[in-house]
Amino acid sequence: MMKEASFDNDRPVIKPARERKEPLLGQWAIMVGTPSELSSLASFSNAEKTPLSSAYPFKLFIIKKENDNPVGLAGPFLGAPQAVILMEKLIAMGAKNIVVLGWCGSLQPNIVIGDYIIPTSALSEEGTSRHYPVDKRHVGTSDVLNDRLFNIFENSNIRINKGIIWTTDALYRETEKKVKDYGKKGLLAVEMEMSALINLAAYRNVEVSGVLTVSDELFHPTWHHGFGGKKLQQKSIEAGRLILKLCTDSQ
Repeated sequence: MMKEASFDNDRPVIKPARERKEPLLGQWAIMVGTPSELSSLASFSNAEKTPLSSAYPFKLFIIKKENDNPVGLAGPFLGAPQAVILMEKLIAMGAKNIVVLGWCGSLQPNIVIGDYIIPTSALSEEGTSRHYPVDKRHVGTSDVLNDRLFNIFENSNIRINKGIIWTTDALYRETEKKVKDYGKKGLLAVEMEMSALINLAAYRNVEVSGVLTVSDELFHPTWHHGFGGKKLQQKSIEAGRLILKLCTDSQ
């Protein structure tokens, strides 16, 4: 007789795993939030599209290195749940250092469309983080990866900001009061994924960092955005290429 499962503990029923025909990655992977930037970076790096379970709505590319230590390039994603599912898959395939390329809305008048931000930590207003219990006092992006990203931008004479951001599930509930209050508290920007990815990285004991390109400005009386404009796309691709350099030059 089959023994019944007890279902009285916190063991997950579904575990992230590398499935048959899915590749084994090296230590580095890049997560790209938007489809156009993912396609551009895949083409620029001569990455090869590789099989991924049909259950996932993501694309996965492999950037081959001379030492046969392939870099994963994956996306797109929108929101914390999708981003966490993708990052769990990349970790299951071997990634230990994960860099995120995304967009954000600025809360600060001195940070405008096309500028860059490295998030050091995030105020969470999304629902995924709480499912990955970690010591909140020590949760943030990787200091080592942040410094390496900062240096590669500085060495290219490109200004980049570092600081705390705000993550929310509710795109249409970024209220005037919250924008004002969080801006006064020094938060730099708002987006939809990083706090969950930071928690997941701490839970799985991997390193995560990211570069967010400012896509819109929330600090005006009326909303300003760069969606559909060449500047935003060009600046985001520029950031992606510097991330590619960091990941492909690293051993």
